[in-house]
Amino acid sequence: MFSNYLIGLREGLEASLVVCILIAYLVKTDRRDALKPIWIGIGVALALALGFGCALEFGSQELTFEAQEALGGSLSLLAVGLVTWMVFWMRRTARHLKAELHDKLDAALQMGTGALVATAFLAVGREGLETALFVWASVRAAGDGSPRPLLGAALGIATAVVLGWLFYRGALRINLAKFFTWTGGMLVVVAAGVLAYGFHDLQEARWLPGLKNLAFDISDTVDPSSWYGTLLKGVFNFQPDPTVLQVTVWLLYLVPTLALFLAPVGFASGKGKVKAPDEQGSRPSKAPQA
Repeated sequence: MFSNYLIGLREGLEASLVVCILIAYLVKTDRRDALKPIWIGIGVALALALGFGCALEFGSQELTFEAQEALGGSLSLLAVGLVTWMVFWMRRTARHLKAELHDKLDAALQMGTGALVATAFLAVGREGLETALFVWASVRAAGDGSPRPLLGAALGIATAVVLGWLFYRGALRINLAKFFTWTGGMLVVVAAGVLAYGFHDLQEARWLPGLKNLAFDISDTVDPSSWYGTLLKGVFNFQPDPTVLQVTVWLLYLVPTLALFLAPVGFASGKGKVKAPDEQGSRPSKAPQA
C-alpha cells in the first residue's frame, strides 16, 4: 500500500504543480477567459488516464494465462523505464518547470483555444498515463487481490491534490530539490521490485528461462501472509522465493540507478525551494473559477 501511496503522491503532486502553475499564471495575467480550455484539457487528460487503466485491467482478463503474464511482464518493464526517465528528468528540470510552462502557455494563448486545451492535456496527460501504467504494474506485483494497493494510490493522489491547493494559495512552500530527490530515490527502490516481478512474469510466460532456478527460498521463515511479509511485499515487492534472474536484474538495476540518481548533481544548493506560483508578482484575490 505504501509503495502505491508514494506513486500516487509523487505523480499526483507533479500534475498538481503543473495545474496550479498554469492557472495562477492565467489569473495573474488577467486571462481568466482562458481558464475553461485549460480545465477541458485537464479533464480530457484525466479521462484518458482512467480509461487507459481500465483497459489494462479488464482487457488483460480476456487473455490466456501465458498471454497475461507476457503482457504484464512487458508492461512492467515499460513502466519501470518510464518512471526511471521521469525521476531523472524531474530532478534535473524541477527548478525550470515554471518558466517552461509559462513559455508554452504564452505560445498557446497566441494560437487560440485549441492550443490551450492541447497544452493542458499534454502537461497533465503524461503524468496520468505514467501513473496508470505504474500503479497497474505495481498492483500486479503485489498480487494479494486486496483493494489496498488501489486505496494507497488513491490516498496518494488525494494528498497531492490537497498539497497542490495549499501550494496555489501560498500556504505551503515546497523544496522541490529535496522532495523529488527523496521520493525519486524511494520510487527507484519500488521500480526495482516491479522490474524483478516483470521478469518473473516473462519467465512464467516462457519467454525467459530459469523459472525453477531459485536464488533462495525462505518461505518457511518469512510468511508472505504475515504482517511483516505483507509490509515487505507492499513496500519492496519482496518475494521469499525469487529466481536467480530476478535477483540479478534487481541488483543490476537498483545499485547503479540509485547511485546515479543520488549523485550530487542537478540542483544547486538552496535553489530548489519553490513558493506559491504567483508570489513573484501580485497574488490573485481569490481562487480561479472553472
